[in-house]
Amino acid sequence: MKEVAYADIAGLVGQELGVSDWVQISQERVNQFAEATGDHQWIHVDVERATKEIGGPIAHGYLTLSLIPMLGAGILRVTGVTRGINYGCDKVRFTGMVRVGKKVRMRQKLLSVEPKAGGLQMKNECTIEIEGEERPACVAETISIIYGA
Repeated sequence: MKEVAYADIAGLVGQELGVSDWVQISQERVNQFAEATGDHQWIHVDVERATKEIGGPIAHGYLTLSLIPMLGAGILRVTGVTRGINYGCDKVRFTGMVRVGKKVRMRQKLLSVEPKAGGLQMKNECTIEIEGEERPACVAETISIIYGA
């Protein structure tokens, strides 16, 4: 994990911040996400039908996207921060299916840092990779704001 002081974060613009650990996508995680969001489409939760028709169930795209904060926490630690908020996304693309049982990880690059609302707005390019596959599951430009002490 990379560590940087709040005052020095702008010095990392344009750099890859790192790569997270692998996280396995289980059917239980997919089912829990379906319960939380109400998205019970068969391609995610009906293991028998999904196996028969598409070779197995796949994770929700938004489940993959929702892993970004957790995966990012293992890549970069900014010291001297009192709080941080998710501000949104400029671009999100789901470019590959994550089959249940596969592992994913995130590669993160810092695109920009700008003063915003008394803090620093950070824009990151987050690429969610699928173990053993060339095409990533998701590429997203995320925006967050961190506040110094």
